[in-house]
Order: sequence, then structure tokens, then C-alpha cells
Amino acid sequence: MEFSAQQIAALLGGELYGNAGAKVSDVAPIEAAGPHHLSFVTEEKYLPHLQSTRAGVVLITRSLVKDFSSLPLEGESEGVCFILVDNARGAMGQLLALVAKAMNPPKTGVEQPSYIAEGVEIPADAYIGAFAYIGKNVRLGKGVQIYPHVYIGENVTVGDNTVLYDGVKVYDRCVIGASCILHAGVVVGSDGFGFEPDAQGVNRKIPQIGNVIIEDDVEIGANTTIDRAMMGSTVIRRNVKIDNLVQIAHNVEVGESTFLCAQVGIAGSTKVGKHCILAGQVGIAGHIEIPDHCVFGAQSGVPNTIKKPGIYMGTPAIDAALWRRAVVRFKQSGSPSKQS
Repeated sequence: MEFSAQQIAALLGGELYGNAGAKVSDVAPIEAAGPHHLSFVTEEKYLPHLQSTRAGVVLITRSLVKDFSSLPLEGESEGVCFILVDNARGAMGQLLALVAKAMNPPKTGVEQPSYIAEGVEIPADAYIGAFAYIGKNVRLGKGVQIYPHVYIGENVTVGDNTVLYDGVKVYDRCVIGASCILHAGVVVGSDGFGFEPDAQGVNRKIPQIGNVIIEDDVEIGANTTIDRAMMGSTVIRRNVKIDNLVQIAHNVEVGESTFLCAQVGIAGSTKVGKHCILAGQVGIAGHIEIPDHCVFGAQSGVPNTIKKPGIYMGTPAIDAALWRRAVVRFKQSGSPSKQS
């Protein structure tokens, strides 16, 4: 697909500067872009590349540029069109969404072989891939995309325009909202890790009879698992974004618009608030609460309830500023000059 600079500016509500006749058909980083590429700059450290870039069109976050006169018109950058927008990364995301939709339009129809239980209604605009299994009393919303080898157990609900990629498994009675994306290998509703030793010390399974509820506009990365509740529901609130290889245990609740990065683990019955960020490999103990607007640095360990919003690091997780000071002292105390 080819877009002109004027089309892009009109779509994004941006301000044009430079070669308004530029046309682009691909995207690339600012330092590697050529005349047919669209690129973007959203951090000050990339501004020097504007002097030499060969990109056809460059989106720039408006706050980085005082006025148009600070943008290069001559030299190697001549012929480039610069477009100022409020958020270059967000604007790039808008454009990529259009391109992705054009490149991968929604599919329709039912491929064979696949199994669909008697009485399940398939919307006319839905897609069911080969070797998919759809159990009894499943309810599918309009425009759902069920890719090959997906398993959907009995009494499951999948909302409008939700996409389940190859190999997703959704156990009985779970609920997935509208406009969700579940990537390959996601498992929703596997049993929570519930066992109790008997008098002889044998670990006896505690049946997990609850379910998982995933609200609207949630995206879940590949090979993530979300366990069903022992009783009640494990709940993922709307607009949560979950990376690959995340483990969410039984009866956990994850608040609206929270990010869970790769290899995060959350133990049972913990509640995580809204607009939190758990960076890679963060571990959260069970039966605790995390308030809204908390950020945990990579590999933090959280053994107890957090009382107030903030940025936390370390194990056990403490205020990030205190943690950084402590690390400096640890390094100092371990240096040869201190030991001698």
C-alpha cells in the first residue's frame, strides 16, 4: 500500500513541513529508512538522525520541536516530509493498525475438518479454522476469528470480534469478552494449583470448580496460562495487556489497563490494581493486594501487600529510590578498598 504525506497528515491531524508530495509504502527505523519508508521520532536522543535521514516521511512528537525552522530542509534530508503530531509512537500505531488490517483482513467461513457441537450457532461473519473443536452450548460473537487447532470447551462465551490464534485452549464455562486477542498456545481455565496433604501426607487434589472471566479489549501473549478459580472466578479486567509466558493463578484479579510483562507470575487469590506495570519476571505472592498505579521493576519479588502507589524494585520489593541507594551501598561495602 502507498500513502502520500498529505494523506497521513490528514488522517493524524498533523502539521506538514518539507516535501508534501512524498509517498511511502513501507516502514523503517529513522537511522535505516529510505525514500519509500515512513519512520518516527518520539525521543530526543533520535533528533540528530533528522539531519541525515533519507526517509520519505518522518512523524515527530510535537513537543520535541520548538518550531518548523529547527527542522532540516537542506543537505541529505532534503526531500523528506516531516509531520508533527502530539504522540509520534501513538500515531505510528494508528497507521500500522490500518496497514495490518489491509494485510490480514478478517477471514470468514468454516474450514474442514473441524468439530462444532450440535446447536452451536456460527455467525455469518465468523471464521472457524481447520481442526478447531467447539463444545456444547458455546456462544460465539459476531466476527470472531477461531484459528486452526483451537479448543473451546462447553458453555464458553467468546465476545464479538475476538481472535483466538492457533492452539488456544479455553476450558469449560470460561468467558472471554469482545475485541480480545489470545495468541498461540494460551490456556484459559486450566485447574488452579490446589492440593492439601491428608493425614498420611498424601497430596490430595482440591477440585477447581470456578472459571475465568476475561473482559473486553484484553490481549494475551503466547503460552500464557490463566487458571480457573477454586470457587468463583479468576478475573482479568478490561484493557489488560499480558505478555508471553505469564502465569496467573486461581482467584487472581488483575485490574483494568494493567501491563504484565514476560514471565510474570501471580500466586493465588491476589488482587492487582488498575494501571499497574509488572516488568519481566516479577513474582507476586498469594493472598495479597497491590493498589492502583504501582510499577514493579524487573525481577522484583512482592511477598506482602503494598500499601500505596509507587515505583518498587528488589526482593522483597521496596521503594525504587531506596533500593537504588541500597545497591550503591552494597557495591561500596563489597569493594576491595572497603575490605582492606
